[in-house]
Amino acid sequence: MTQAFWTDEVGELLRVRPGFRLSEVDPSATPGTDARKRDGFEELGRAAQELRVLQEKLFAQSRLGAKDRLLVVLQAMDAAGKGGIVNHVFGQTEPYGLALTAFKSPSEEERAHDFLWRVERRVPEPGVIGVFDRSHYEDVLIQKVRGFAQPEEIERRYGAINDFEARITADGVRVVKIMLHISPEEQAERLISRLDDPEKHWKYNPGDVDERLHWPAYMEAFQTAIERTHSDDAPWFVVPANAKWYARVAVQRIVISELARLSPHWPEPEFDVAVERQRVVDSLGLRWPG
Repeated sequence: MTQAFWTDEVGELLRVRPGFRLSEVDPSATPGTDARKRDGFEELGRAAQELRVLQEKLFAQSRLGAKDRLLVVLQAMDAAGKGGIVNHVFGQTEPYGLALTAFKSPSEEERAHDFLWRVERRVPEPGVIGVFDRSHYEDVLIQKVRGFAQPEEIERRYGAINDFEARITADGVRVVKIMLHISPEEQAERLISRLDDPEKHWKYNPGDVDERLHWPAYMEAFQTAIERTHSDDAPWFVVPANAKWYARVAVQRIVISELARLSPHWPEPEFDVAVERQRVVDSLGLRWPG
């Protein structure tokens, strides 16, 4: 933890605890730091190297059979900043150790299977950090709010999600679920900014306004989903996200902390380093063609 920036362990502050109430989380708060926007940009850049080292250790040890990996699930209302998190946090990692999946509306093939079928196929391989931009939680959020699935089916899905996450956790996946929490006022400002900038029109979806009309129902759905699926092995973190800079550094710090829990380390070589070094030195005397 960077004491100059963080005054407390942000992951512990934002981790869901018994008695959690989403309505009590201030979307404009910046728990764990007294810093400001400029400081946040500096911290994001400074800690990127810390994140890359942990990522490389995770990837390196998998080459010798370790099964550990990290799955980061990003959920939020529209325009909450998931794309910014992907770009500014995970965009600074090594691409060979990163697997990003942006889930969209299911295809015809995907609809022919249970809702977790397409998710199972995107679980990261050993040594890889997987990032879900939206996820299987859409199937208990929008489906519940818009009534696309019956209540008994929604109940079944909570159980299926818990079983799925417990199973992949037992296989070496550390699951970290993050809700980016913004206010409806902040969302409106971001949607308007997209409409005011021709270069951002492609990011605007008229359907976002339709979903916005169901804001209270979505907050209730998030509350229930978090209560029903939070566990020690697959925890939820709720990150205030009205300040984009704060959401980015907070998610970065949570990911660093959760990676550190896996204690990745440089693997011991399966060869004699001294012998191999001498072989390289000896090769300098070779005559190469051309």
